[in-house]
Amino acid sequence: MSSSDFIVIKAEEDGVHVIGLTRGTDTKFHHSEKLDTGEVMIAQFTEHTSAMKIRGKASVHTANGVIQSESKK
Repeated sequence: MSSSDFIVIKAEEDGVHVIGLTRGTDTKFHHSEKLDTGEVMIAQFTEHTSAMKIRGKASVHTANGVIQSESKK
């Protein structure tokens, strides 16, 4: 993924959590957002963000296609 790549996360239910994880020798949580149904977040991987965790039912749109995350309810 280049620095100009981004993903779009669209919440399919209330309470979807998007968590950013840091780069480096120790992976840590560095940012968290909570989305409700229909809300959209545009996110980008940076020198600080190496991974994202999405908890809840959402569609994740990437350059490689669309991925559905499932609800744990």
